[in-house]
Amino acid sequence: MRMDAVRVALLREVLAGTEWLGATRRFAGTLRGSVVSHGGGLLLVGTADYEPWHLAAHLVDEAAWSGTPELSPTLVRHGARASDPAHLAVGLGRIEAARRGETLLVVSPSAPQAPLLERIHDARRAGATVLALDSGDRELGAMAHESLSVPPGPELDLDTVQHLVSAAAGENALPGPRGHRRLRDRLSRLADHLTAPPPARW
Repeated sequence: MRMDAVRVALLREVLAGTEWLGATRRFAGTLRGSVVSHGGGLLLVGTADYEPWHLAAHLVDEAAWSGTPELSPTLVRHGARASDPAHLAVGLGRIEAARRGETLLVVSPSAPQAPLLERIHDARRAGATVLALDSGDRELGAMAHESLSVPPGPELDLDTVQHLVSAAAGENALPGPRGHRRLRDRLSRLADHLTAPPPARW
């Protein structure tokens, strides 16, 4: 589905320096800092009703573009099957096996169900860093080391925030003013890219 003109205009407004640009950049900096400094790998999981395919694809692109392979995630799927391609066959058991040094990024547009929360809790207890992009769920927020909540409303949606976070995570690899300029340029190109149809299923 193409982004409509209102969403494109809103994204351009975000790029001009509202609180969301700062918030997404801070969260992206935490994400990149965690995966680079710990080096244990990035696990990405959604809910039973929502799998973050596009975020996974964009993080893979940003990892290659920024020269930061640590940003390339392992997509953990609720309905993974052994017959799926290898990069799509990772099930929830992978979260149970998460250990210190690994980063778990949870994307949750609605309240996650108890089985997922239990696995997230176990991963945190085992030493994994838990980050959350969500709609403000208290239980998930309490488990996360860092969260960025996007409450339901007309101002911004979680899909757009995911695009901003992935772009900023790649740009954080660039130091100083040069990095800031490249971030603005990259997000401007991203706004144009988002008007095109989404990539094929990752």
